Amino acid sequence: MNYLIGDLQGCCDAFERLLLKIDFSPSRDRLYLLGDLVNRGPASLATLRRLMELGNSATCLLGNHDLHLLAIAYGVKKPHRSDTVQGILDALDRAALLDWLRHQRMACYAQGWLMVHAGVLPQWTLEDTLASAGEVESVLRGPDLGGFVREMYGNEPAAWDAALVGTARLRCIVNALTRLRFVDSAGRMDFKTKDSADSAPPGHRPWFDAANRRTDAVPIAFGHWSTLGLVQRPNLLALDTGCVWGGRLTAASVENGQSLELISVKCEQAQKPG
Repeated sequence: MNYLIGDLQGCCDAFERLLLKIDFSPSRDRLYLLGDLVNRGPASLATLRRLMELGNSATCLLGNHDLHLLAIAYGVKKPHRSDTVQGILDALDRAALLDWLRHQRMACYAQGWLMVHAGVLPQWTLEDTLASAGEVESVLRGPDLGGFVREMYGNEPAAWDAALVGTARLRCIVNALTRLRFVDSAGRMDFKTKDSADSAPPGHRPWFDAANRRTDAVPIAFGHWSTLGLVQRPNLLALDTGCVWGGRLTAASVENGQSLELISVKCEQAQKPG
């Protein structure tokens, strides 16, 4: 069976209970983790080590918290007071953990589903999304990762243009894949509003409801948006159900572009936003 799983954020106990609930077998089943693997939860180090142990039975996407960890590791960002990644940075196997992390995916297409952490720009096709993700993956795995994370942060350019090059192009891709929630009618991204879909800024709507979205017929699964909660439509799955905030960790069994069943476990960790 194939399972898509929402944001772990270092909630390793909940992850283990979810694996027990789905009777996970690494020889039989395949997991797809939708990003934000670490941070804010109580066991980021244990979570990262557990995911590494799963080997080829798990495909992991990178979310904004995972990129934040890389930025801290390279001295670009200082840890936030709510971060829980110091155990990874202090670990004897730190180098192996961070190397594994930088080799994970920014997007993937499997079992008939396009999977991203946050969103897909309305201007992108399926092929555009995967190609754009591949551009960032190449840089993350390359020799100048430190230079890249130093230029990664910022809200501009807020709109996609295929003619974008260099840092501006990569930043726009990263923002779309790991931070996106709302877009306006021109496809410009808004990063100020983090509340539910009902709280869209004037002239904006959730990216998945954008007019003329070129992936409208493509089944898409994503995480990132805990205030949105679970959304299940024929071609859409939102699976960040707020585990780290005391909500639930959710998995969806999927096959051939269809969602078959939702399975979840309660998360005991109740992190206060900060």
